[in-house]
Amino acid sequence: MPGRPSLAGVARRAAGNLRHALRLAAFRAGTPRRGGFWLRVRLGPALDEMRAPGAFWPAGGGLGLLELLQTLSAASRDADVRGVLVELEGGVGGWSRRQALRRGLVELKQAGKPVVVYADALDTGDLFLASAASTLWIAPSGALHLTGLRLESLFLRGFLDRLDVEADVVRVGSHKGAAETFTRETMSPEQREQMETLLDDLFSGLVDALADGRRIAPERVRALVDEGLFPAKAAEAAGLVDGTRYPDELAAAVNELAPASREKPLDAATYYARRVGGPGWLPLLREPPRVAYIVARGAIRRGRGLRGITTEAMRTLLRRVREDERVRGVVLRLESPGGDGLASDLIWRELSLVAREKPLVVSMGDVAASGGYYLAAAASSVLAEAGTLTGSIGVVGGKVNLAGLYDRLGVRREALERGAKAGLFSEARGFTAGERSAVRAEMESVYETFVARVAEGRKLAPEAVERAAQGRLWSGARAQGLGLVDALGGPLEALREVMRRAGLGEHERVVVDVHPRLPRFALLRGWIGVALAGGLDPGGR
Repeated sequence: MPGRPSLAGVARRAAGNLRHALRLAAFRAGTPRRGGFWLRVRLGPALDEMRAPGAFWPAGGGLGLLELLQTLSAASRDADVRGVLVELEGGVGGWSRRQALRRGLVELKQAGKPVVVYADALDTGDLFLASAASTLWIAPSGALHLTGLRLESLFLRGFLDRLDVEADVVRVGSHKGAAETFTRETMSPEQREQMETLLDDLFSGLVDALADGRRIAPERVRALVDEGLFPAKAAEAAGLVDGTRYPDELAAAVNELAPASREKPLDAATYYARRVGGPGWLPLLREPPRVAYIVARGAIRRGRGLRGITTEAMRTLLRRVREDERVRGVVLRLESPGGDGLASDLIWRELSLVAREKPLVVSMGDVAASGGYYLAAAASSVLAEAGTLTGSIGVVGGKVNLAGLYDRLGVRREALERGAKAGLFSEARGFTAGERSAVRAEMESVYETFVARVAEGRKLAPEAVERAAQGRLWSGARAQGLGLVDALGGPLEALREVMRRAGLGEHERVVVDVHPRLPRFALLRGWIGVALAGGLDPGGR
């Protein structure tokens, strides 16, 4: 650990304290001293895991998922917040994101804060989230489409047959169904089994949430789901919503529920920037502890680039975090269906090196399966939402055989080879028996390594991992029961866990560094976008 504080560090922390003071002054100038205020949160497709960095206001006016969850948590403890108005635009993301947000709304309600959710219209996923509200309104001409849940698979085998194209696939794992889109015309029994189980888990969670939030018996919820479509008045009569309002009526309506001195609700982005963001007052003579929050999403692949999870980008970032003495722990926010097996192992190695030196906690998003779960196996602790899709411990691969299509098109290819397997990767023919055997042997080796990594990281017997493996896909809730996941939770729970493991107090001043950091020109574009949109809105609307 560093000894005497550097002048540069002292100056940096002093500048941070100045920014904090300016934020507080701006917040106090724009909010009433007495009577409190309502907080306004807008939820829609623009919500992302990350946002462009900003100074006093987030660039573009929006918050990322982590910042929004921190805002809801802070509001639950803030005596000045009279209540929270959520304007739900729909399309906030997958099931796990809705579960994390719903938990934040429940925390507010349990803290005694009125939570009002408004939407023009609602679908099933929206209602799952909105059911956490103490009051739920929709537009008078709106509707609720409570149609249930549907998992749909696309099969291209018949189409490929028409083109005389063959998908030549090898898989290790009885339930590894990733390639069935190309090799089958219907679900295999194994794929149908695991999809039915997943759907049962998600639907059970939906029924429980609606029954609890709307105070309706579970059997009645199931009957209402089968009814499906509810105009606004019918939804109110069924107890699925509390009433109807137009958007222009919201500010006055929420003030009737809990009077506040401020006439209009304060925007969540402004509240975050002025009261929540940053670690608060920093000690000048010592460096505050830091936690690295790394967002990794997309397909896993070798090489460089900004798309997906790449070996070079992750290696550079993880080494920097590992060598930074100020970083006391790492949260990996993981969202990936998998990808390249070798790339997964290379990144797993870098993660395991981090975990040897400081706590590493994985927070799974909507999906962290196959190679995504391979990465998670390196962590000190793994958290998932009940609706996260995870597991899929198996291997699949192959190639497309275009020989039939070439014949149909009158295309001729002629090759000269040296070596029995020189044409293994050629698309002009399928695998020979020897090539298929070699490919399977390689994949079985990868599978054995995958199982061993999970057994080592999760401290499970290989036999226990094998029972959860074979390519099986699990919900987060079932994965916890199998030992693949330690606890159910989201980004905030992962931050609390990594702080606990790092020996940091719950209320200790900690700097959370979100990675990867966007280039500075992204910040400039954000400010320009705000200016072109009509300027900053420090007071909310």
